[in-house]
Amino acid sequence: MGSGKSSVGRRLAKRLNLPFTDADQEISTAAGCSVEEIFERYGESAFRDGERRVIARLLHEGAKVLATGGGAFMDAATRDKISEASVSVWLRAELDVLVNRVGRRGGRPLLKDVEPREKLGELIAVRYPVYALADITVDTGTEPPESTVDTIVAALDNHHQPAPVAAKS
Repeated sequence: MGSGKSSVGRRLAKRLNLPFTDADQEISTAAGCSVEEIFERYGESAFRDGERRVIARLLHEGAKVLATGGGAFMDAATRDKISEASVSVWLRAELDVLVNRVGRRGGRPLLKDVEPREKLGELIAVRYPVYALADITVDTGTEPPESTVDTIVAALDNHHQPAPVAAKS
């Protein structure tokens, strides 16, 4: 939440000449209501069930840049599917950066009726150790999204390079 996955993801997709898909938008479309409404009407558990199904479908629809919500990678089954079907990229950001970014727009169910800095700090403590399982980690801050895209493209290039083989005599 606030890492820049949508703005960076759109730019990355354009750079890679791939379609961009936001999992939360797909979940909203499938449910016929916003993510916030899903949380309010059915609860987080129902949202996560739908998220798991939608992401599994999206991963099998062909190559794309897929932005997943912050809780998706926390689900072991979803994380395994992502690992099997793609290269995962974690856009890591410091707490101050996240607080600044999430203040720009609403519609964030986990921040409803709570103090954002406190809640984000709690989420960081729980989620960052799991996010560290991603194939690639890219730090984001105040740099423009294009700079983050450059870093991701370079990391993807390095990720796909075969490891050097040392010859022994």
